[in-house]
Amino acid sequence: MSTSPPPEERDRIEAERKAKEDAEQAALPYKWTQTISDLDVTISIDGKYKGRDLDVKLGRNTLRVAIKGQDAIIEGDLPHPIRVDDSTWTLETVPNGKEISVHLDKVNKMEWWPHVVTSAPKIDTSKIQPENSTLSDLDGDTRGMVEKMMFDQRQKERGLPTSDEQKKLDILEQFKLQHPEMDFSKANMSP
Repeated sequence: MSTSPPPEERDRIEAERKAKEDAEQAALPYKWTQTISDLDVTISIDGKYKGRDLDVKLGRNTLRVAIKGQDAIIEGDLPHPIRVDDSTWTLETVPNGKEISVHLDKVNKMEWWPHVVTSAPKIDTSKIQPENSTLSDLDGDTRGMVEKMMFDQRQKERGLPTSDEQKKLDILEQFKLQHPEMDFSKANMSP
């Protein structure tokens, strides 16, 4: 029978894992961030370069960013497909030179990526703390569905009927009013 390590040991192991992950990510020649729906890569380069000096290719399953005539800064297979038409790159002047910014629009808007390209070190996606979103961030249909789920959950917690159950009760009441001659005294209304 295996026993789990004490909390302080778990904390130490987690801190070591995080430090190793941070060191691996810091060693990459680029920085990257992601949301559940997209991913952004930032690469610092010398200020002398112009857009025509760059070799940037965004494919559905591949990415290449290089300065022409040099080894690629980032190149390889993406862990998941992107929407090429909605993905972009720019070259911007910043205080210490220039930055290549690559924006990748994920096809699957419900998954975290463990790395930008499959040859790079992975991050532990189970440790990602997603940004808080509000109902106003959602499209109309999704928002309505979430609000209904929240209402139904509150109703259940209070022992009250959910919105669907209430609809059925309302229909039954209408039917009773339309048919006063019928006797519902012995009707079993439980689901």
